[in-house]
Amino acid sequence: MNIVGDLLRGHTASIVLSILSENDSYGYELNKTMERTTDGKLMLTEATLYTVFKRLEKNEYVNSYWKDGVNNVKRKYYSITEKGIEYLKSQTAAWIELEHTMKKFLKL
Repeated sequence: MNIVGDLLRGHTASIVLSILSENDSYGYELNKTMERTTDGKLMLTEATLYTVFKRLEKNEYVNSYWKDGVNNVKRKYYSITEKGIEYLKSQTAAWIELEHTMKKFLKL
């Protein structure tokens, strides 16, 4: 089962921030991390991913910077900010509460 649509909506920021809490990353690398972590069940389109980055940057949850890559190709990297770490913590707590509630309804 691929993780898409309504199941994913609203959680992409948390997923991106959780990856960035480990290491700074650029779009393609971050998407590959998602794919590898979920055994291919989760990948975002480039448009979706960069929309998430733009929203996170606007909310000051991430900063971006340019860095030389292979063959002097510049890549835009993203790093999580302190504000982003606090947001991720609040989203993690909310997720745990939602998971607990859903388990009651689904009798898990």
